[in-house]
Amino acid sequence: MSTQKVIKNLKTFSTAAERFEGSHLLCPGCAHSIIVREVLNATNDNLVVSASTGCLEVCTAIYPHTSWDCSWIHIGFENSSTAMAGVETMNKALRNKGRISADTPQPKFVTFGGDGSTYDIGFQWISGCFERGHDFMYVCLDNEVYANTGGQRSSSTPIGSSTTTAPAGTHSYGEKRQKKDIVSIMAAHGSPYVAQVAPNKWKDMVKKIQRGFDTKGPVFINAMSACTTEWKFAPNQTIEVSDLAVDSLVFPLYEIIDGRELNITYRPKNIIPVRDYLAAQPRFKHLFKKENEYLIDEWQKRIDERWEFLQKREEIRM
Repeated sequence: MSTQKVIKNLKTFSTAAERFEGSHLLCPGCAHSIIVREVLNATNDNLVVSASTGCLEVCTAIYPHTSWDCSWIHIGFENSSTAMAGVETMNKALRNKGRISADTPQPKFVTFGGDGSTYDIGFQWISGCFERGHDFMYVCLDNEVYANTGGQRSSSTPIGSSTTTAPAGTHSYGEKRQKKDIVSIMAAHGSPYVAQVAPNKWKDMVKKIQRGFDTKGPVFINAMSACTTEWKFAPNQTIEVSDLAVDSLVFPLYEIIDGRELNITYRPKNIIPVRDYLAAQPRFKHLFKKENEYLIDEWQKRIDERWEFLQKREEIRM
């Protein structure tokens, strides 16, 4: 059981003792730092953190400096999950041998990876960790692109987005494939807890993170992380774009318990058109040309169908 923090309001939460310091080189407006702070400040437990190669890692651990005021490890792009699995297993073995005192509080184990290292390069490592049942939380910082290495598409990149490896132009509308449904994939592993979060809905996020810390076994959190650099919006619009993502239902907030029970945790009072979400990001500006506008209609239809599916699944408790 974790030592949960009692979080009464945003002011007290934002001024809590930091385990992730502001002295980093992440882009102004980057949602990664918001998400990481919310995760680390949601508990009073000791933490062991690992990070995959990516924006978060390269911008927060520039030798000899670090932004991490907790135990932290990085090995490679693909294997932050297995690095943490090794730490978690070692902790268990040393406790069984009496080399770590029973009076020593159990730490919590948290891994961060971007969508490139989660959806793509590191997926088999993550899948193995979940299949073996390691007791840790994996948080995907989902900005839908390989932002650290030049803006290449990943299998999280949504259709129609312009990236450096799937650029929009006279003969292309950008990315041709649909975004991978990573939440359903991880739930299919039988994980005791899987959830989707967004930093603008901080109460919903903290509640899910704290539930994740209280859960025994592998936990997966997919965190929408708006990228000012590759989505091409102004740095002061991160929360606004995040609101558009959630209120348009492009990024719905829900949880899946034990791979079966789905609960929608946020229902927008006023659902906005997907068009408004796309219009806020110049990575989609070419979709508003006459020859590409049919893609916006397809987006809306797909999002509506997905929302209906989630509501029906919640209703039948399966």
